[in-house]
Amino acid sequence: MLEAAKFQRRKATQMFQPHNRSRALGSALMLFLAMSTVVSCTAQNNAPAPATAAPDAAAPTGSPTALAETTAPAALPAATPAATAAGPELCGPGSAIKFDRAAFQSSPKIDNKWYSLTPGMQYTTTGTVTNAEGSIERTVIHSVTGLTKTVDGVKTQVLWDRDYADGELVESELAMFAQTESGDVWLFGEYPEEFENGEFTGAPNTFIAGISGAQAGIAMPGEPRIDTPSYVQANAPAVGFLDCGDVVTQTERVCVPAGCYDGALVIDERNPLEPAVGHQRKYYSAGTGLVKVTAVGGADQETLDLVKAEKLSDAQLKEINQQALALEQHAYEVSTGDYAKTQRAEIGTETSGGP
Repeated sequence: MLEAAKFQRRKATQMFQPHNRSRALGSALMLFLAMSTVVSCTAQNNAPAPATAAPDAAAPTGSPTALAETTAPAALPAATPAATAAGPELCGPGSAIKFDRAAFQSSPKIDNKWYSLTPGMQYTTTGTVTNAEGSIERTVIHSVTGLTKTVDGVKTQVLWDRDYADGELVESELAMFAQTESGDVWLFGEYPEEFENGEFTGAPNTFIAGISGAQAGIAMPGEPRIDTPSYVQANAPAVGFLDCGDVVTQTERVCVPAGCYDGALVIDERNPLEPAVGHQRKYYSAGTGLVKVTAVGGADQETLDLVKAEKLSDAQLKEINQQALALEQHAYEVSTGDYAKTQRAEIGTETSGGP
């Protein structure tokens, strides 16, 4: 969720060096719409990575279905209580997570006007990350797959993000979201694979709600209002992940390459565990979603603008589904402590409504 924080963690774990690329890097978001030194790494980083591709390239070779038949996930953990008592106020007064499994839809349909995730939609954002040692150009492609996945007893929608730095893939991530009947969109987990010089280096920042102390949080309120308490977007203490959101205003006009948007919603995001790493503001347009990211503070000053929002064809969505399934198969081999304990994703739809 917090893009700059995630980028900072890649730097700490991958040890990027300037001589490895034609840019100056200090050392490395969701969803879209997005970590410094990792407190605890639960992933095993020695498994071979699936084939990765630049934007619009072919899918990885191999059949995810065939792979699934040979590698079964570990026994599933016991589910957390359907409704949890109010916990600590991690993001300030009034921010205690109030998770109630019964509040979620039986099948995910994420149609929050500020944060809708319709299978077959793809969003491309571009921008820069600048620090004391230079800057890099970023491109992030957010693809809403047709996959669903049950996490902590809730059926979620799967988003697939690909993050490129100066044209080179540095992260490929699966993220899981679900919406309550009242319209709140929750983040249930992330599996971000990291790459350096085209090589897979690991997935140390994986977190799954209900496992290793991780908790789902609100990615977007159903009815965001200013002058309301901050809210936890997700909490994963094992990897030092804690994102806090705060509604700033709903009256902004913002212009990006994709167009100009009136009445944009502005959300302030921060990680109180790492105040010097990432502090951002994200701009959302009703009916479109995330359109702009700006930096408020932190070592890496990041900006991202929406340049394209498009509906994929049925054939393209089918391809996206297969690539996301291949990534998940690799997750079972890499993240044996967390991801491997989850139920497998399923294809919910292969129809985008596109040409």
